[in-house]
Amino acid sequence: MTEFDAAPEDVGMNAERLERIAPVLQRYVDAGNYGGFNTMVMRRGRLVHAAHVGWQDREAGTPMAADSIFRIYSMTKPIVCTALMTLFEEGRCQLVDPVAKFIPAFATTKVLQADGSLEPQHMLRPMQVRDLMSHTCGLTYDFFEDYPIGGHYREARLMNDASRPLDKLVDDLARIPLAFHPGTKWHYGLGIDVAAQLIQVLADQPLGDFLRERLFQPLGMDDTGFGVAPAERHRLAAMYGHPDLIGPNATFGQIFQSFLAKDVGRRDAVGETYPCDKPEVFQRGGLGLFSTASDYLAFARMLLDGRAPDGRRIIGRKTLEVMHTNHMAPALLPITLGGVPMPGWGFGLGSRVAMDVGQLGVSASAGEFGWAGAAKTYYWVDPREELVAVLMTQFMIGFDYPENDFRSLVYQAIDD
Repeated sequence: MTEFDAAPEDVGMNAERLERIAPVLQRYVDAGNYGGFNTMVMRRGRLVHAAHVGWQDREAGTPMAADSIFRIYSMTKPIVCTALMTLFEEGRCQLVDPVAKFIPAFATTKVLQADGSLEPQHMLRPMQVRDLMSHTCGLTYDFFEDYPIGGHYREARLMNDASRPLDKLVDDLARIPLAFHPGTKWHYGLGIDVAAQLIQVLADQPLGDFLRERLFQPLGMDDTGFGVAPAERHRLAAMYGHPDLIGPNATFGQIFQSFLAKDVGRRDAVGETYPCDKPEVFQRGGLGLFSTASDYLAFARMLLDGRAPDGRRIIGRKTLEVMHTNHMAPALLPITLGGVPMPGWGFGLGSRVAMDVGQLGVSASAGEFGWAGAAKTYYWVDPREELVAVLMTQFMIGFDYPENDFRSLVYQAIDD
């Protein structure tokens, strides 16, 4: 990213105020829970901040480095949705197409009612392609307990069997009833894993190959993929935090109890559910990618104008607009994640979208979009300010918010 280097003042940022970022994040490291952080900020196409603090591996005495590699969990989702939308641009699918048109197993997937009965999907409003990316498709996650279907997911080990290929995962998922009728609610779940399988069907090639051709190679994301080469595993950051959210029979309630019990520490067991050595099998849509701060910044920067650094068009401007506008009807707001309402946020195709800045509780601009991962990786894109920022760390399900401190510190450095 050195070709974008600039004095912060050249693009309306204050260098002295940007220097506040690293000491604030160092406090999280000094408190003993977080290992370390990588942060990067770009404005108007120029890199104005890059810092790494703390440890890549505290026990081994390995400092965090600029090229440390992270498990990015749900920050896989925006990448997969962007890839699917390149196929939408080619006329391979429409957002309102029934998913069953491409993955027939979903044609017979029913909806579990409150009384335990099963009801067919509405014939005029079945699960649609857009539902997969906007989390309105009727799917949930193993670790959620608000729908009884979550128990079926845990029994089927949908999240923690890393030896199951994506197509088999989606086939197994289609046999389990939906938690609600598609289009009627927003609920975080496995929809983007189905979107990933849709890519494999439409492109007739493995997901990892498609992502590499469409996104990673043209954007220079050389360290991003569904695994880490043996020669590069010394760069993989250690995991800290609470127990593995996608471990066998794990629930969000159990993780919260771990938080109350102050059960935090090193979590090497995530290597079983999120392996770095099975890239040909462990390919998913909702998680699974490994990346670096600079690689993810390259992807996020592209979302501003749809172009690679060499000017190549990756995705169209109007496609980006439809992806990063709110798709939620008023009745579906506020979106709620893990039982916690998120007022002021809407949701687009793969990313949350800022609608009402006054309700957010953080610095932002209307139209800002981004997402996060279970291990506290975080990014956002602010088109109004031509601003992109990435934070990388490895802390499983943190209940504090270093990412919000980072946001405040980035925005306070705007000086134009």
